[in-house]
Amino acid sequence: MINNPEKAYLELFGKHLQRIRKEKGFSQETLGLDAELGKNQIGMIERGEINTTVSTIKKIADVLKVHPKELLDF
Repeated sequence: MINNPEKAYLELFGKHLQRIRKEKGFSQETLGLDAELGKNQIGMIERGEINTTVSTIKKIADVLKVHPKELLDF
């Protein structure tokens, strides 16, 4: 289980990712497929339900054509 301070941080990250994803015109499904992630993984990340890995952040950034730093700058 994720403790409250971590959960709040993960939710902020997720909202930031969601904003960038929508600005780039991707659905959760398309981003997940293009990044070769599990069916529901993008949604879980955006809701702050899971603590994603650096390699997953890199995959997402590559698909969105942004530097990974941009995803972490919130």
